[in-house]
Amino acid sequence: MSAVKQDQAQGPRVALITGANTGIGRVTARELARQGVHVFVACRSAERTQGLLDEVRAADPGARIEWLELDLTSFKSIHQCAQAFLATGLPLHLLINNAGLAASRGLTQDGFELAFGVNHVGHFLLTQLLLDRIKSSAPGRIVTVASKAHYRAPGIDWTAVRQPTKTTTGLNEYCVSKLANVLFSAELGRRLQGSGVTTYSLHPGVVASDVWRSVPWPLRSMAKLFMISTEKGATTSLYCANSPSVVDQTGLYYDACRVKEPSRAARDTSLAAALWKASEDWVR
Repeated sequence: MSAVKQDQAQGPRVALITGANTGIGRVTARELARQGVHVFVACRSAERTQGLLDEVRAADPGARIEWLELDLTSFKSIHQCAQAFLATGLPLHLLINNAGLAASRGLTQDGFELAFGVNHVGHFLLTQLLLDRIKSSAPGRIVTVASKAHYRAPGIDWTAVRQPTKTTTGLNEYCVSKLANVLFSAELGRRLQGSGVTTYSLHPGVVASDVWRSVPWPLRSMAKLFMISTEKGATTSLYCANSPSVVDQTGLYYDACRVKEPSRAARDTSLAAALWKASEDWVR
C-alpha cells in the first residue's frame, strides 16, 4: 500500500500541488487523485486547469480534485491561496512545490528576479503559511521539485535576486533558484525534525514540459526532442510523495528515485541558514 493511502474512517489524505495544470505536476495530480487522495491543484488559470479536472473526473466520477487560484509572482495571491485552503478546515498531508519556470526574464510583483521569486520565494511563503496545518496533520511530506541545474550555481548573489534578470537566457538565474530549492528543503527538514513532517527535493529529469515555455521557438521544439516525457518526469515526485522506503528520510535530494549527493553549495548549512533568514525577512 502506498504511503498516501489512509484508513477510510479517517477520510482521504489531502494534497496540494502547485503548477499542476500542466507538465509533471499534472501527471502527479492525476496519479494521486487516482489513488484516492483529495487533491488541490494551485494554478493561475481556472480555464487552463479545467481540462485536468475533467480528465480526472471522467476516469473516476468519485475523485476529489479542486482548483485553487495561485500566482507565485504575487505575495497577495499566495496569501489568498493559503487562506482559501485553510478555510476548508481540511488536514494537509502532502504539499508538492512543483510549479516553476525557466528561461524567463523580469521581476515578480514583489521585486524578486523572476525565476528566483517564483521557484523559491513564492514556494517558501506558501509553505510557511501552510506549515502549521501540515504539522497538525502529521505524518506529512513536503516535496520540492528542484533540478540538477543547481550544480551549476556556485552560490547566491543576494543583490542579484532583488534585481531584474541579467542574463539573456535567464538560465543562470534558473540555476540559482534551483539551488535555493535544495537548500530550502534541506533546512526545512532540519527544522522539522521530530515533527512527523519530512521533506524531499528532487531532479525530475530534463522534461519536455511548459517550464521551458519562455525559450524561443524553434530552439524550444528542438530541445524537447532530447527530453523525457512528463509521465516519466513525474516518477521521482511520486516516489518522494508515496514511497514507504523514504518515510524515515528527510532533507535529502533525489534523482531517478534514489538519494543523490547535491552540490557542495547545496550542502552548505551556513548558506541554507542565511537563505532561510533572508527569505523570512523578505516575506514579512
